[in-house]
Amino acid sequence: VLVVPAPAHDPGQLLAAMRELPKLRLVQTLSAGTELWEGKLPDGVLLSNARGANGGATAELAMAGLLALYRQLPQFGADQAAHRWNQHQTETLDGKRLLVLGAGDLGQSLKAMAEPFGATVTLVGQSARAGVRAFEEVPDLLGGQDAVVVMVPSNSATRHLVDAAFLARMPDQAVLVNVARGPVVDTGALLAELTAGRLRAVLDVTDPEPLPPDHPLWDAPGLLILPHVGGATDGTVDRSWRVAGEQIGAFAAGHEPPNLVPA
Repeated sequence: VLVVPAPAHDPGQLLAAMRELPKLRLVQTLSAGTELWEGKLPDGVLLSNARGANGGATAELAMAGLLALYRQLPQFGADQAAHRWNQHQTETLDGKRLLVLGAGDLGQSLKAMAEPFGATVTLVGQSARAGVRAFEEVPDLLGGQDAVVVMVPSNSATRHLVDAAFLARMPDQAVLVNVARGPVVDTGALLAELTAGRLRAVLDVTDPEPLPPDHPLWDAPGLLILPHVGGATDGTVDRSWRVAGEQIGAFAAGHEPPNLVPA
């Protein structure tokens, strides 16, 4: 068993080392994201992730981003810095309709947090089941949502899932929240909608990432940018290792790791 760090933006050396480990049978990540490893491991080597370690923290950040945007906390922060008393009415999360792309640990955590605030949450998964809509329904669902929260894995199937056509179906002044991976969203298409003032967004991840200092996203209106800190909270490392230990323990006992990533 080999436990790989998170994040690992250049896995080349580790992948080369794996080929020198003939008895390697399982690679365990310390993050939920596995896009750096999928399809690249030696034959016969399984891949398991740390799903469940930081779902609550990431969902919490998505909630914080929505609340900050609706209650205009960045604007009030700027007013404080300018010693300006700018009392005015804001929006509220209460009554908002949220479409959450991803019905796993992150999506379920967000639903549990948002509903007590009065929001109506619709979860979307790979297939329809009780309490979950199917991805093929998304085009028809988008027009009735106040916010869309992206919590899907990053892979070839989800690259630019949120493209110009997707964004065009969202209502005016709707909010896009991306706490998945940057490439899931077409940056150019989103930038066009933000610049036009039609949509708003909260991005914990970007494409490219890190976002270059001269990138136009920094100055886009209606946008809150966070530096990929969804799971960066106290206890992150301990939670990740706890989940990793559970996966390795199951494997050592001759069972399939619960977080096994499909080949």
